[in-house]
Amino acid sequence: MNRRVAQVGRSRQAFTLLEVMIASGILFLCLFAILQLLSTALRNARVLQRSTVDAGMLAAELSLTNKLYEGPVPKDLGGFDKLYPDFRYEGEIKEVGTNGLFQVDYVVFSRRGDHGKESSLSILLFKPESPRQGGLIRP
Repeated sequence: MNRRVAQVGRSRQAFTLLEVMIASGILFLCLFAILQLLSTALRNARVLQRSTVDAGMLAAELSLTNKLYEGPVPKDLGGFDKLYPDFRYEGEIKEVGTNGLFQVDYVVFSRRGDHGKESSLSILLFKPESPRQGGLIRP
């Protein structure tokens, strides 16, 4: 009887193979979940570091001028080509009212292989000092 009690006591002191396998599985599941989370966080950080070009910089620079003229937007606004050598922009200025209200449309393109449109913006600027064009009354 003593021997039987000793065997039961011994079996309760050690883990079974099944318990060890379940614990290992839970450990590896948690480790892979943490690695996935870390990988996603690093990928998102890389995306945030990539500088995207916004046409708002061009609009802000053009808004500082006193007069606007209908036609294409002037080139090299605010050193855009120096700041973003991989991008180019196009724009059109149109007078939409007889009181000096202008609509400016910008499109920023990539000069890389895909040549896709990166950003576009349309703004209204009020510049009453601008000369009248397109059959409108000139002061």
